[in-house]
Amino acid sequence: MPAAYIRLATPDDEDALGRLDRETWSSLHAVQPRPQPPYEPFYNERFGPRDHLVAELGGALVGYIRLGFPTSLACNSHVRQIQGLAVAEEARGAGVGRALLRAAQDEARRRGARRITLRVLGHNTPARGLYESEGFVVEGVLPEEFLIEGEYVDDVLMGRFL
Repeated sequence: MPAAYIRLATPDDEDALGRLDRETWSSLHAVQPRPQPPYEPFYNERFGPRDHLVAELGGALVGYIRLGFPTSLACNSHVRQIQGLAVAEEARGAGVGRALLRAAQDEARRRGARRITLRVLGHNTPARGLYESEGFVVEGVLPEEFLIEGEYVDDVLMGRFL
């Protein structure tokens, strides 16, 4: 399979991103209930095209990663946080998630970040393995932070220097 093409999102990607987000919803990574119609717009006042990198395979949008600030504080502006990552089912195992993660780190560096962080649910073993393989380390754990489908789940804080 050819390598994914990674680029910044555009306003025209909104519908495809919304569909992808709904299709990849899983209690493995989501703390919000499954989206129901009428669907909220993918872009909003907090996150727009400039906050997303997208992956394409064969011209089809098959993944995205959202890069934001962990807080609105000026003293924290040297840190970026991954605040969403999704890969279409048919593109999993093709290196799309890894390519998006690497591109997000490059983009964060380009935008002046010194560190990059993320939060991942403790039971999301595949994502945790990917992050660890790319140099992220566990920097904290909030035990049983979420109750998801009747199970208490840890919130794992990970990060790395760029």
